[in-house]
Amino acid sequence: MARAAIPAAPCAPRLLRAALLLLLLVAAGRRAAGAPVVGELRCQCLQTVRGIHLKNILSLKVTPPGPHCDQTEVIATLKNGQETCLNPEAPMVKKIIIKMLN
Repeated sequence: MARAAIPAAPCAPRLLRAALLLLLLVAAGRRAAGAPVVGELRCQCLQTVRGIHLKNILSLKVTPPGPHCDQTEVIATLKNGQETCLNPEAPMVKKIIIKMLN
């Protein structure tokens, strides 16, 4: 008994191409997800404060100058969860950094 050939639908190649294109886009998007965003390559602190009371600080992050920013940045995470940029040249901030290091 001979089998009758089933003609392929004319939209099958288009559907296959669309599926492959979608698969490539998803794969490219996943690889780019871990790449640094251009917005991260700039200074984080646009404005700074001269000081804050030491008892309000939970942690301190000091970022040295680099290709992302030409100035030292001091970011204090406060106990209420907020982040505040401190002026690294202010005498009080220098004292806070020394106390946090000890």
